[in-house]
Amino acid sequence: MPTLDTADLAGDRHYLRRGTAEFRWANIALVVGGAMTYALLYTAQPVLPLLASEFRVSAAASSLAVSLSTGFLAPMLIVASSLSEASGRKMVMVISLIAASILSVAAGLAPDFPTLLVARALEGVALSGLPAVAIAYLGEEMDPRSLGRAIGFLVAGNAFGGLFGRVASAGIADLTSWRWGPIAIGAVGLLGGVMLWRSLPPSRHFRRQRLHVFSLARSLGTHIADPGLRWINLMGFLIAGAFVTIYNYLSFRLTAPPYGLSQSAVGAIFLAYLVGMVGSSLAGQLSDRIGRGRVLWASLVVMLIGVLLTALDDLWVIIFGVLVLTFGFFGAHSIASSWVSQRALAAKAQASSLYLFSYYMGSSILGSLGGFVWAWDAWPGIVAAVGTTTILALLISLSLSRLPAKVSASPYPSDNE
Repeated sequence: MPTLDTADLAGDRHYLRRGTAEFRWANIALVVGGAMTYALLYTAQPVLPLLASEFRVSAAASSLAVSLSTGFLAPMLIVASSLSEASGRKMVMVISLIAASILSVAAGLAPDFPTLLVARALEGVALSGLPAVAIAYLGEEMDPRSLGRAIGFLVAGNAFGGLFGRVASAGIADLTSWRWGPIAIGAVGLLGGVMLWRSLPPSRHFRRQRLHVFSLARSLGTHIADPGLRWINLMGFLIAGAFVTIYNYLSFRLTAPPYGLSQSAVGAIFLAYLVGMVGSSLAGQLSDRIGRGRVLWASLVVMLIGVLLTALDDLWVIIFGVLVLTFGFFGAHSIASSWVSQRALAAKAQASSLYLFSYYMGSSILGSLGGFVWAWDAWPGIVAAVGTTTILALLISLSLSRLPAKVSASPYPSDNE
């Protein structure tokens, strides 16, 4: 009798299934691609105080080095995902990563602050071709019974990339100059682009669509009309803004008295992303077993507890709070990402891009507004603003749990949404 991995079941034989070489290579390639995306996107975050000092700008202005990248990334996700519906998933992702890596090198060589901001904005545009398309690829090619696990791995790779980019950037800045961080990470990103091109299995379930503006607009309208996707997108806006605000201004808090930490020491706090990797992977596995709604709600409660712990003055409690916050955030983000891919029955890349559009707009808008909150009331103001945002996301998660599941085109039953 054939095993599950070799069974020639209708609708199943061409899916990437756990235990096969293609399943492993697909996950490895997309984890590398996702990791380099987030390494490139957030390489400027730990050195914002250095940018403010060198270019003589305020904390809020320096945050534009991060916010412009995420702000330009957000709307371009919809464009890139629409292009991938017509041209295919793989090449869009490969070109995206290679172009962004080149622009990262250009940012490190920028002679002045406006040029730096232009390079970072264009980097956000280039990166738009990977996040939503990667989720759509998994939604189309992965055995539905393993989708939660695969997206959990992808988000874990994103977490590792965010860790690598921030820690490497901070460490290099202490040893030499902040400029060598984006240059070095850009070089690694080029290698990641080549690896993605060579290792990612070709699409089997992708169906090319004509690049027709009206049909693309119609499918976008279908996603926007879905109340479940609207709630998920709003929640993504809130949790991304909350998370980025904490990390944007944590370095300002910890490099100032009474802590006076070095740039490398502040960068080491981003090792909390390792905990985020565990959180996303665990949340993905639990969602396959007990349902997304329960795991999402629990992840947001954990995130809120972490936010509140950072309000205390003890350095070790602050670090522990960041660990808890990061664990909860990546668990919630992993669940929301997989929920979008499962709920959208067609044009999955567009549905994922709408979620990520909301996610990165939250990162950009709320992350920059946090600079004014910091100027007004320092860290107590940050905790109050982020805590309120997280509570709103928690209330949305309760509403999502009561929504009826959509009928899936998959040959397998969906889990309890």
